[in-house]
Amino acid sequence: MACTRYFEEQVLRKRTYLTEGMCRAMIAAPVRREAQKDGRVRFWGEVRLPGEAEPRMLRVVTLEDGETLHNAFLDRGFRRDEP
Repeated sequence: MACTRYFEEQVLRKRTYLTEGMCRAMIAAPVRREAQKDGRVRFWGEVRLPGEAEPRMLRVVTLEDGETLHNAFLDRGFRRDEP
């Protein structure tokens, strides 16, 4: 599977708590999946970060193919009860 240059050079560098494997696993079994207007695809899923007791929500954004990683970050605004 592929990653954009942005993901490799910016996202993983700035967010050292993330790994490509963590993002791939979350895409495989998301809590929610949603297409953006620009064609990119958002995936949300729970992750447990080292040293933290409670899981957090991770949002991963892929290109239109639903596989090429483009962005990923902890989504503090995620609400399970919203569509």
